[in-house]
Order: sequence, then structure tokens, then C-alpha cells
Amino acid sequence: MNEPDDMRRTSISKARSLDEIADFWDTHSLADYWDQTYEVTFEVRAQQRRRVTLDPDVYSQVETQAYTRGVLPETLVNLWLKERLQERESA
Repeated sequence: MNEPDDMRRTSISKARSLDEIADFWDTHSLADYWDQTYEVTFEVRAQQRRRVTLDPDVYSQVETQAYTRGVLPETLVNLWLKERLQERESA
């Protein structure tokens, strides 16, 4: 049983795709549609992250290197650690 076209469109923007939704909200304000919204509840299951404490001087160096590469310090540390672990596995 097929749903009518109106059922497959979002309730406010009447969009059918993520791109159409994005285009709509790029040019509209939620404040103009606030009375058409409703509260929802949902659960987000994110991957658990672990924290590693770095010496402040080491972090400063990482931060500088990350900035010159145009990435976040966390990204750079993860890349370096992955590279190092792959080197160990290859040896």
C-alpha cells in the first residue's frame, strides 16, 4: 500500500530529501514555524570515547602541529597513534 505524496514529505518544509530539507532551512527561520513543532524523544547511541591525559607541553606541540595541518588536535593524535600501531603490526 503506497502512501500519498504528502505523507512522504516533511511536515514543515514539504521536502522529500535531505538536500531539499537543508535548502529550505538555509532560507527559513525556525522562529517562523515554532508553533508547528512538537517535542520528541529519541535515543542517541554514540561510540564510547576514552580520554588520555597529555602533558601540557606535549599538548601545546600537538596543537601547533594540528593547526598547521588544518585539523583538530584530537584528529592529529588519532592519526599518529594509528600510524604507529600499524608500524608495530608490520614489524
